[in-house]
Amino acid sequence: MTTTNNWAVFETAEPEFAAAVRARFAQYPHHVLGTLRKDGSPRLAGLNVDIRGGELWLGMMAGSMKARDLQRDPRFALHCNPGPGEEMEGGDVRISGRALELVDPPELHRYAEETETPHPFHLFHADLTEIVRITVEGDDLVVRTWTPEHGVHTLRRGNDDEPPREDPAGDSPAG
Repeated sequence: MTTTNNWAVFETAEPEFAAAVRARFAQYPHHVLGTLRKDGSPRLAGLNVDIRGGELWLGMMAGSMKARDLQRDPRFALHCNPGPGEEMEGGDVRISGRALELVDPPELHRYAEETETPHPFHLFHADLTEIVRITVEGDDLVVRTWTPEHGVHTLRRGNDDEPPREDPAGDSPAG
């Protein structure tokens, strides 16, 4: 049932970054999922996210269009709820990956009991390909990106015409 690059892999590789991303998603229960329609055009839909047991779970109503999209093409993008106002406390977070459906009835039943999820439903776990967190630090926009292949990469961009600059210090686990 586990994915190659699941939440546990990310959390083990970058515990502080993972904690910041988890905290950002925990601020609000409802987020935005992007999937691909049959014709390849994007579809955006609301979604609750659950991180448990080393997996990032995406649950949805039986027969929903977003579930059908993911069954056909598992690629997804997930954007955290920006919240009220313009502050976006904790930054802006996006996760991309592939959604792999859990279809084993005993496992679905166990999950439903743990989370009080009503049957029937679709449940996918995420094979992560990229996690991005954007924050403002002083006068800089700081973009931290994690991929399984390259770990964390940090760019800083000022409010001027200068090109973004790499921040090796921001690539540390505490970054």
